[in-house]
Amino acid sequence: MLSGRATSVWMDTAPHTTYPPLEAALSVDACVVGGGILGLLTADLLKRAGMSVAVLEADRVATGVTGYTTAKVTVLHGLVYDEVRSHFGADGARDYAEANTAGLALIAGRVAEAGIECDFRRRAAYTYAEDGADLGKLRKEVDAARAAGLDAELVGTVDLPWPVAGAVRIADQAEFHPRRFLLSIAQSIDADGSSFVFERTRVTGVDDARPCRVRTAAGGEVRAQVVVLATHYPTLDRGLFFARLAAERSYALGIRARGRAPEGMFLSTESPSHSVRSTPYEGGELLIVGGESHKTGTGDTMERYAALEAWARERFDVEAVEYRWSAQDAMPLDGIPYVGKLSPIARSIWTASGFKKWGMTNGAAAAIMLADAITGRENPWARTFDANRFKPLAAPKLLREQISVGAHFLGDRLAAPGVRSLDALAPGEGGIVRVDGDKVAAFRDDDGVVHAVSPICTHLFCQVSFNAAERSWDCPCHGSRFGTDGTVLEGPAVNPLERKAL
Repeated sequence: MLSGRATSVWMDTAPHTTYPPLEAALSVDACVVGGGILGLLTADLLKRAGMSVAVLEADRVATGVTGYTTAKVTVLHGLVYDEVRSHFGADGARDYAEANTAGLALIAGRVAEAGIECDFRRRAAYTYAEDGADLGKLRKEVDAARAAGLDAELVGTVDLPWPVAGAVRIADQAEFHPRRFLLSIAQSIDADGSSFVFERTRVTGVDDARPCRVRTAAGGEVRAQVVVLATHYPTLDRGLFFARLAAERSYALGIRARGRAPEGMFLSTESPSHSVRSTPYEGGELLIVGGESHKTGTGDTMERYAALEAWARERFDVEAVEYRWSAQDAMPLDGIPYVGKLSPIARSIWTASGFKKWGMTNGAAAAIMLADAITGRENPWARTFDANRFKPLAAPKLLREQISVGAHFLGDRLAAPGVRSLDALAPGEGGIVRVDGDKVAAFRDDDGVVHAVSPICTHLFCQVSFNAAERSWDCPCHGSRFGTDGTVLEGPAVNPLERKAL
């Protein structure tokens, strides 16, 4: 039995939105597909540049990955700068630092300008090591970060209730309530009748023309001069992003703990790493601990939550676990997000993806780069983040990832279904079973009703596996996720799993 309510503190403590679906034809200068931090900040910047904008969100704004983040607004991303310097050189590391610094400044500026009540507060960020063997990594990170223009330092102690060998520290970073922040941004976009936010509006296709034609499932249509795909994973994968991104899931708990909450934002160097921060909650502080990441579609997700809770209880005096949530992240193979045209031949479609678990500043930085490109302003970091780049140093990772995909593709087809029969599935359980000689992905809900769908992912036809913690079908090849009724939860898949009659 898992502890806590199955939602994030951000989802539970912010208003719900009720923007209408798009049901008619509309013409605007720019259409942004996706209502997370990337989409809403891009739309905000484009509107401020004088363009009319329509935001199309398949669900509700700020309820996707942005609603299930740990919401650290920082330029310190673990041990990133030494890695980026090795792949992109000193100039590339400097571009990464400057872009994320600008992303932090954009968020801070909007909070101050509009007086957004979103628990925004300045905090130091730390990457800490418990094992002295990792001190060399910390020293290299400090050197690379300082060379990139950041005021990083190596410190011997941090505000955590256990000893550490050392930590990289960068002061004056930030944390906030992402949904409260973004609901204010959405409201300002939709406020004056020149630009619009639409929810429950799933995009089914985009014609890359002038103007572009954006089609939706409900029949509405947008004509726009430019389209931005801000869907976490590009909905239209014309740039082969599926081969250049790896999908990972990670977990978080919102915890009431006795004693004073640590001041700062913390991430460990261990593998899997663990994250700590706190947020104001009911007159006190709620600890947010995260970690236990793994490749999507593999492993036991219930065990990941249990391991994270055990880690937290070893280090804090836990009174209660209030929330549990998870998120999926797209990991770029060469260490930097992809920002730019959807493909080398795209004319009017732009995108950004691969924020590698740091979507707050990387997403805001990508919004700046996309808005600059669309409005014709020169951007100093655009070449480094180019969505259509190829780095030879990433080739070995690309090869290993595709070998893993091939192993799943063949192995799952040769493997027998689970030993249990359909009748053996208890309420809340799912599995691959055989029905009349065919493999079926079956789930029995809490009322005893069985939901059966095809076990074959509609993206590139790998076999899905059951995620017991989230009650979803997850693809181990490229990270697509589906509800127990087959609906698409996360791409790159755009079509649902076929429902099966029993």
